[in-house]
Amino acid sequence: MVAQLGVCLCAEQSLLQSARSGNPAHTLARLCDTDRTETALEVQLTLGMQLTRTDSRIPAHTISTRMSSPPLELYDRVAKEAHEAAALAPFAMRSARSLGRRVPEDPDPHRTCFERDRDRVTHATAFRRLMHKTQVTLSADGDHARTRLSHSLEVCQVARSVGSVLRLNEPLCEAIALAHDLGHPPFGHRGEWALNEVMRPFGGFRHNNQVLRVVDQLERRSPAYTGLNLTRELRESLLKHEPDAEWPEEFAPRPEQPLLEGQVVDLADSTAYNKHDLEDGLLGAMFTEAELEADVELWRRARAEVETRHPGFLARGVDFKMRVTRLCNEVIGICIMDQVQETRERIAAAGVDSPEQVRALPSMLVAHSAELRPQVKELQRFLYARFYRHPELQAFRAWAREVIERLFEAYIARPDELSPWFRRWVEVVGLERATCDYMAGMTDRFAMQEHERLVGPLPARR
Repeated sequence: MVAQLGVCLCAEQSLLQSARSGNPAHTLARLCDTDRTETALEVQLTLGMQLTRTDSRIPAHTISTRMSSPPLELYDRVAKEAHEAAALAPFAMRSARSLGRRVPEDPDPHRTCFERDRDRVTHATAFRRLMHKTQVTLSADGDHARTRLSHSLEVCQVARSVGSVLRLNEPLCEAIALAHDLGHPPFGHRGEWALNEVMRPFGGFRHNNQVLRVVDQLERRSPAYTGLNLTRELRESLLKHEPDAEWPEEFAPRPEQPLLEGQVVDLADSTAYNKHDLEDGLLGAMFTEAELEADVELWRRARAEVETRHPGFLARGVDFKMRVTRLCNEVIGICIMDQVQETRERIAAAGVDSPEQVRALPSMLVAHSAELRPQVKELQRFLYARFYRHPELQAFRAWAREVIERLFEAYIARPDELSPWFRRWVEVVGLERATCDYMAGMTDRFAMQEHERLVGPLPARR
């Protein structure tokens, strides 16, 4: 018995020595001749193989083996920055060249700084609230009308489509698009106009200014800093059309133009809302195809393209929803193709090869062509006359103003009704501005609930 044990131990030692000496094929052949599971396990681990087994009592010769793959090379931040350096256009903003954050942070091991910005916006409370904020028609009036959140996602899609084909920084385009409407109050632009009226004696209200307050001061995610602590490039790109007197001192000197990624999002914003307001207006019966056919060249052009691509589809008229969607998709497709081609030609003519040169130009590079620009303006005039000034939306404007004014007055009279954090915020910015910040963050339904709680029944929408 002792002799047999000695033989087994010698065999096991021989197998292990063979494995360690770099003879895997010979070792595997001998492995099948032993019943010692423990030895088989040690040999295979020594060889760097992966075991597949269901029970530790299974004899060694029944254990299947597979050589392990080389370790996965991670596509981490360093690799992504190297890819940007090699693949992006010279006039694109590179993550590695960011001016950083107001409060310095260690870089993320996996994400670029702009990917990190995008993710912080996506997880922000203000971003989630966009789901229940009006785009044009009151969000509570139907399940399919655009909300401020769906609009932001559509802007992001357009910006990614244009930015990627122009070899710009796609995560930066995404981050700007997703964040651009975080400052919007309830009830869409009608809520913005109403809040601006009640705040006129106290500095007014503009959603473009408010978005910077949201990301810099009002969002709360870390005890290490206020706001989201986003990069300088994203924060500056959120400012649009501000007069020089309102341009933040920390961003001085003011550049002539935004980064190309910011320019892409700016035009993507109007491209997206032109398309979805066209669609929502038709599906809401606020205007007709016949009116568009008579007044809008871009609509006639889209219709001709659809008839060519889908012969007989429009004549059949069996699915109104599909018909409207297909025509509106053609409109946005024409606009995107045009702005890509026109922007490409403008970039070539300008001869820019850095973001700094882009920012120093006297005019924007991202634009529609001379042919399409008047057609887009014509569509926007049509929407203004037939959609935004529709009697139903005019009544909504008056209703929103009454709700905002009454609710604002209620909080000013009873500041203890503000949430605890905003009661403390009063000590920092004053009662009126703190109340404005609180109300600007509200969803439509919360504003209506607060009106009923503090003021009384909602006014009738006439």
